[in-house]
Amino acid sequence: MSLSPFIVDVTEADFQQVVIEGSREHLVLVDFWADWCQPCKMLLPLLSGLAEEYGGKFVLAKVNSDREQGLAMEHGVRSIPTVIFYRDGRPVDQFMGMQPESAIRAQLEKYLPGPEAVEREAAQAALAAGDAARAVTLLEEALQDHPDRQALKIDLADALMQAGRVDEAETAIKTLPMDLYEQEAVRLLEARLHFARAAGQPETLSALEKRLANDPDDPDALHRLGCALILKGEHQAGLEKLLQLMRKHRKYGDDAGHKGLLAAFELLGARHPLVNEYRRRMMALMY
Repeated sequence: MSLSPFIVDVTEADFQQVVIEGSREHLVLVDFWADWCQPCKMLLPLLSGLAEEYGGKFVLAKVNSDREQGLAMEHGVRSIPTVIFYRDGRPVDQFMGMQPESAIRAQLEKYLPGPEAVEREAAQAALAAGDAARAVTLLEEALQDHPDRQALKIDLADALMQAGRVDEAETAIKTLPMDLYEQEAVRLLEARLHFARAAGQPETLSALEKRLANDPDDPDALHRLGCALILKGEHQAGLEKLLQLMRKHRKYGDDAGHKGLLAAFELLGARHPLVNEYRRRMMALMY
């Protein structure tokens, strides 16, 4: 048992207090581990060292997955180590397996206040107000002052995509260190980039729907409309179009319907209620 106030062992009995309630005051990293797991034994000293270094900016909550199987099942833990980030009473991010220290630090940067926190908050406010161009400007200026902050680079790629500057967003993603590509935020950006590329030049949804009214099996219209709907957040409608494309045109775009469905599952996440349904329907088309 650790003597550090920043590293605690957690059970089902105190999970609510330590993790859920605690995360409303500070970031909590929940580390699911087991005695027999070698990668867990490698990761724990790294996480413990970071917890001490950050001096209370986050708490490391260790959960023995063998003893606390209920917590492991509740969190969908399928392999260990799994580390889940809790903030404001809910999980906001995670990673699995041993990760380089640089990747973990970059992931922490997203949730811990740093010297660039004011600029990031201003950029997020601009995005929320629909002013992606302003967000891009703010983030570019922040990167000039803090060029090593990887979270700023991830934010910039996101803002560029929302501004419709897809080529620049792709370039920004490609400049990220390779060890960041397993981060959920980067995987989601790559999935969104897939749909932005596939949707092509801006075209109103009504124009694409009109094309399908004239030809319900138009593969280009099915593909572009499905991708545009998913980008817009109309996930079920978009999945239906991609499934129809896969059903009718397996050879179009080197099986673009299948690829689009897989990218959508990555974007939505394994726990999204639509994923199981459409994965099952996709598999039925394959066999």
